[in-house]
Amino acid sequence: MFKRFCFLIAVFSFILSGLNAHAEDDRLLSIHSFSQKHPDSALIILKKIYARAVDKSDGVAEGMCLQQMGEICFNQGHYAQALEFYLHADKVFSKINNPNLLAANMGEMGVLYYYNKQVGKSRQMYNKALAIYKKNNNLKGQAAIFGNIGHLYEKSHQYDSSFYYQNLALKSYNQANYKQGAAKIYENLGSVYEDLAKYDSAYVCFNRSLQLYKEDHNEIGSIEVINNLGDILRKTGKYKESIVQSRRAMELARQTGNIYQLASCSKDLGKVYELMNQMDSAYHYAELSRKYSLEVYSKDGVNQTAFLQVLYDMNKKSDEINRLNNVRKLNQVMAIAGVIVTVLIIILSLVIFSRQRFKIKEQQTLARQKEAEHELVQMQLKNQQLEEENLKQQLEIKSRELSNHTLNLIKNNQFLEHLRTTLHTMVKDDKRDQKKQMQQLISQINDSFNHEQYWKEFTTAFEQVHQQFFDNIRKYSNELTSADMRLIALMRINLNSNDIATLLGISPDSLRVSRYRLRKKLNIPQGDNLTAFIQAL
Repeated sequence: MFKRFCFLIAVFSFILSGLNAHAEDDRLLSIHSFSQKHPDSALIILKKIYARAVDKSDGVAEGMCLQQMGEICFNQGHYAQALEFYLHADKVFSKINNPNLLAANMGEMGVLYYYNKQVGKSRQMYNKALAIYKKNNNLKGQAAIFGNIGHLYEKSHQYDSSFYYQNLALKSYNQANYKQGAAKIYENLGSVYEDLAKYDSAYVCFNRSLQLYKEDHNEIGSIEVINNLGDILRKTGKYKESIVQSRRAMELARQTGNIYQLASCSKDLGKVYELMNQMDSAYHYAELSRKYSLEVYSKDGVNQTAFLQVLYDMNKKSDEINRLNNVRKLNQVMAIAGVIVTVLIIILSLVIFSRQRFKIKEQQTLARQKEAEHELVQMQLKNQQLEEENLKQQLEIKSRELSNHTLNLIKNNQFLEHLRTTLHTMVKDDKRDQKKQMQQLISQINDSFNHEQYWKEFTTAFEQVHQQFFDNIRKYSNELTSADMRLIALMRINLNSNDIATLLGISPDSLRVSRYRLRKKLNIPQGDNLTAFIQAL
């Protein structure tokens, strides 16, 4: 608590003093380190630095403050607030035309999108940042993006692609002679090898990462790598060596006050002792891990509460400032608007009178046009009604013609049937002198039953009443003959079987056979009524 108090005094003294640009950057780096332990206080300080940067029109400091505030919110799990800060920083860096800071901010947004499970957007941000870094020959920036892309492929289990990009990152960091970055890439490679159960290669990569972290005096990175080495030794059955490494990591974590790593080391030690069947030690370290984990959760809860309060206060102050600025702007606008309105009222007063006349004339013209349109519509409706009535009358006439024509056919065929029956009776007699003449008469009567002219006239009248009926019925079968079509037409006008047989000049038995064959051609299921089917078309 005392260290934190001293740091706050130092930082506030920086804020109150007038410093050059390099001091401003150093101050931001110090706050970045401080934010890992005290995010709420760091956010307050950054907000004050950001306000001074805005007043001084210092775009670099302004954008860096926004980026670091976004990073703090991201680390605390407030992704929406973090994205808002990043997007604001993106606008600032674009405005001041600083490509390296812009690309770095895009890289941070890529990480945010990945943890927010938007992998597509994450890769888009990485690609944009990489293009900028390549254009400016920024090796460290390229390496960071290569490492992030490799991490994406690792999490999607595309290990070949992951190795490819991690090695590109390692090559760029080595060219830039950036040990901390190279150490992180070796750590990433070790994780990939561990996922593939290639423990020897993983151990070599973790060991190389540890050497580079030591050379760079990075204690936090060293703790995690040492713990990873212990994990590899445990998985390869080297339990005693694993215990040595885990205890070593645990001691470093205790010295730096890293409770999260203390919990992780305790958990790994518990696993090793369990594999060695030393259950007392396993239980001890498992409980110790649980204790540290609860402490982490408790500390995180306190930090989250304080952080949320800071965010709330910041948003509240920002809203109040915005409200006051809006009120001030509104008063200025209202004063200007008052003058403008006064002038406009005078102008409008002159214009309204002249326009009023024009509107009245225009309304009268529109009224006359609407009246004319209404009359035109009424006439069109009347014409349409007359056309409909005319069509109905024509349809009724055609229907009557069809009915009369059908009745005439029936009467004619009935009469011919009667004559044929009579003549058949006369032929059976032995009057040889009349037999030949009667036989010819019967033949002529038979010919008249199927006279095509009558059927053509009937068909023409039928199609005028029942338009497109024959086309519709042919959709059900391509095997229909002219005799079938006649039978269907007679059934369509709802004639009974006797009248149909008379018109077709066949017996009722032959009609039943014709109906049966027609049913087969139309594929009508057994039990369905043929006449009802045809009537429904």
